[in-house]
Amino acid sequence: MTTAAVRFESISKTFPGVRALEEVSFEVGPGAVHALCGENGAGKSTLGKLLAGIHEPDAGQVEVLGRRVRFGSPREALAAGIGMVHQELAFCENLSVAENLCLGRLPSRGFFTDPRGTEERAIEMLRGIDEGIDVRARLGDLPLGQRQMIQIATAVGAGARVIVFDEPTSSLSQREAERLYAIIGTLKAQGVTSIYVSHRMDEIFRLCDAVTVLRDGRHVATRPLSSVTDAELVQMMIGRAIDAAPTTMAVDAEGAGRGDLLSVRGLASPRRFSDVSFTLRAGEILGLAGLVGAGRSEIAQALFGLDAAATGEVRMAGEPVVIRSPSDAMKHGLGLVPEDRKRQGLVLEMTARFNTTLPILDRLARLAFVRDARDREVTESYFKRLRVRAPGIEARASGLSGGNQQKLVLAKWLAADAKVLILDEPTRGVDVGAKAEIHALIDELAREGRGILLISSELPELLRLSTRILVVREGRLVGEVARAAATQDGLLRMMAGLAA
Repeated sequence: MTTAAVRFESISKTFPGVRALEEVSFEVGPGAVHALCGENGAGKSTLGKLLAGIHEPDAGQVEVLGRRVRFGSPREALAAGIGMVHQELAFCENLSVAENLCLGRLPSRGFFTDPRGTEERAIEMLRGIDEGIDVRARLGDLPLGQRQMIQIATAVGAGARVIVFDEPTSSLSQREAERLYAIIGTLKAQGVTSIYVSHRMDEIFRLCDAVTVLRDGRHVATRPLSSVTDAELVQMMIGRAIDAAPTTMAVDAEGAGRGDLLSVRGLASPRRFSDVSFTLRAGEILGLAGLVGAGRSEIAQALFGLDAAATGEVRMAGEPVVIRSPSDAMKHGLGLVPEDRKRQGLVLEMTARFNTTLPILDRLARLAFVRDARDREVTESYFKRLRVRAPGIEARASGLSGGNQQKLVLAKWLAADAKVLILDEPTRGVDVGAKAEIHALIDELAREGRGILLISSELPELLRLSTRILVVREGRLVGEVARAAATQDGLLRMMAGLAA
């Protein structure tokens, strides 16, 4: 009988106000790629962090290759051959790529670190993962996708025999994701066991041998993927059949009687993007496609007043406006759901209530004091509308799951009554149930007459929701495709600069 690579026995874990895991038991076969699925808040990341030594279980046992283990730190777990690739990146952004990759085991000469040795080790760790990354670069200056690849290199380069991948492709382009799939295939051939946390059904069925489903902190099932359909897997995850994806009701390509909400002409920023011009109509969902690093997020940031060097003409409802700061953007009815919700979208240590009403505190105040009852009323109404799952409106934003954090960011701009919403990767790292709810909300907002600029690395999402799709490559708009004529293959070729 083969010894399991990992066995969880009656694992329970409680955080203040939240029962994260309750009596969870299952095992992972050696050398397998084992999917771990469930809605946001189901306990997947918590279980991975228990294995990686970030948390300790309140009850139960963990076995690795037949030996009971209990780790007091990630260092202890890594020494035992267990690594983790986190969904939310944990790095020292002021240090170089090389220093981050070698952190905790920096090469030295006598009493001093060895910069050249550090760089050489970092280059070796990146070999086969992303050789194009400059190991001398400051990590905080790199795009999110490259930072995720560096984190993958950290786990793989440490020689771990069991690796937990927590939503590893949530920040990656399709090209980077394909590279990761190849890396996981190589690790499997070498006998490395992977626990793969993902909400993307195509990834799970492509990569994994078996799947374990958690719901509300409890074990639902562990089954070979060969015996499960995607519909059955989704139903196990959320406990119900998922509603059909919305078919957006946005305006047609001619505008059909709706006015222009946002008009952009000649928008440019040195070394970031240039000559960006487009129009967004009321009730329209305008998709923006492009490879990671093409300039999509930079365009969004400039429109929201986060790029002081940006130039060009912006009109709202036909009137020229000057947007030099986020407060200017908010005043003119723009809202931005950023790509990185933790760094840019939320005040994590503050409550859900504070985050929801932050942009409208002046409207809720009387004689410079916020009316507490009105503040609560507004927050509770958006909690109900967006189905935010949390212990209460006073729960810290940092303690919520990724999907519920994203709903808070959306709630903030709904409370502010933004007429134009710029959504940068609005479903990154959220489960299938939350994704369906967010898609339905986007459709609903378009029906209300708001303008939506939708940026997404998931082409099926753009194809499903957008009225038309703009393609950006190397900082320039290179094409516009009507929804009826758009295909994944065609968009990918435009994004990569390949002939049709």
